[in-house]
Amino acid sequence: MSSQNGNGTEISMNQQSASSGKGHPKGLYLLFFTEMWERFSYYGMRAIFVLYMVNQLRLAQDEASNIYGSFTGLVYLTPLLGGYLCDRFLGNRRSIEIGGLLMAIGQFAMFFSASATGVTAISLMWVALTLLIVGNGFFKPNISTMVGQLYPKGDRRVDAAFTVFYMGINLGAFFSPLICGTLGEKIDFKWGFFAAGIGMILGLITFMLQKNKVLVDGDNKPIGLPVKKMGIKEFGIIAGTIGLIFFLLNFKSMFNNDTDLIGYLIYGAMVIMPLIILTDKSLLKEERDRIIVIFILAFFVIFFWGAFEQAGASLTIFADRQTDRHIFGVEMPASYFQSVNPLAIILLAPLFSSMWLGLGKRNLEPSSPRKMAIGLTLVALGYVVIAFAVYGLGAADKVSMFWLFALYIIHTMGELCLSPIGLSMVSKLSPARFSSLLMGTWFLANAAANKFAGTLSALIPGGGESGEGNAVTSFMGFQIENLFDFFLVFIVMCGAAALILFAISRWLGKKMHGIH
Repeated sequence: MSSQNGNGTEISMNQQSASSGKGHPKGLYLLFFTEMWERFSYYGMRAIFVLYMVNQLRLAQDEASNIYGSFTGLVYLTPLLGGYLCDRFLGNRRSIEIGGLLMAIGQFAMFFSASATGVTAISLMWVALTLLIVGNGFFKPNISTMVGQLYPKGDRRVDAAFTVFYMGINLGAFFSPLICGTLGEKIDFKWGFFAAGIGMILGLITFMLQKNKVLVDGDNKPIGLPVKKMGIKEFGIIAGTIGLIFFLLNFKSMFNNDTDLIGYLIYGAMVIMPLIILTDKSLLKEERDRIIVIFILAFFVIFFWGAFEQAGASLTIFADRQTDRHIFGVEMPASYFQSVNPLAIILLAPLFSSMWLGLGKRNLEPSSPRKMAIGLTLVALGYVVIAFAVYGLGAADKVSMFWLFALYIIHTMGELCLSPIGLSMVSKLSPARFSSLLMGTWFLANAAANKFAGTLSALIPGGGESGEGNAVTSFMGFQIENLFDFFLVFIVMCGAAALILFAISRWLGKKMHGIH
């Protein structure tokens, strides 16, 4: 990154002459650094979370997978509340500080959970997950929106600024499994979580020390300041949210009940939200058509991320149990595989960006629905590769790690087909008066996808060390007796979704009424 940073004097001059269009303001690098450490913290914890539950807490694979799905699902819901409180009351700076502090405490609670045993360890884990989920809600939506605020309206550097910012995300996500994974798997899980907590603290301290110096707009005015003081009602909402999340995570163990309340909450909201919006009588035909496109694509997104997000769950269990991870006689931690995706994004993103630009100039760039269908096809293809590798594999046999590397690289290519879609498409297709609600629906689809990923991961057969005991699971009547059957579920699901989306893409294009 040093080549992009230049030296301090150059950046300072550029900040003072924002209109010159050269370089970037110092504030961008502070946001880059803060976000890099936050992502280091989140992905470091996520890389070892399922392994911690299965190998140390001795939870069953299906139970660990469902907890993972509930955690990552709720992580996508709380930004709705965090964004609302930031816009109305807290401002970006305070939201980032509150979120960062809660997440740091959450990571250290995971450290204490991994230092304890039995019921105490599990109780501390629920506290930690609650703090991480709520903290993420304050942090995640409010740091990225500051990037655009650093520049004057219409400044051409904004796109490049977001590229630099996203590089920070991927750098954090790349290093964290290597550091937290090594500490967690090779020494003790508690030190992996401790490292994740230290990462968050580093980002938070840097932000707090530098914010007043560098977080200014093109006219040198401070950005992200508090809007107004919160009242008792708002504090009540925050306290209620923390209590509700803790209750939802604890429900099964509290009442010895298998009802998946978090699943009902997320999937129920996915059904109710479209009904509320589409029954609004003020909608014009074109507006309704465009909103229908958003909902249809949000539905397909669930299948994409549901399969893609196996990375932190079933594919990590597979890497741990049935992948030969020896390099030059040394066994590599299973969590290292989660560094492949961010590294592949750093290397492949410029190529994909050039490809879309080149196709666009020739009027050959696929529409958003077709890009999504290509993404789904590539995810299915990744599972074809790994299904081929495990065909006829015995419960105690292991496959070469290069099959798993291939899957992650193909999946990353699928992600890069999907990444131009998403929030930008929602903002383009949404009527102004519904933009926040429809953005919320898109986050909800991501929450549903992550929850669905946990549900699917729970289907992985085998339960004991090295997969012995080969428990048979089933999905929609299809019996899953081995890993080949398990990966076949993702091939059929994503392949069928891709075919349907290709088939209806032209119809969806018409419904978008000229917006691409």
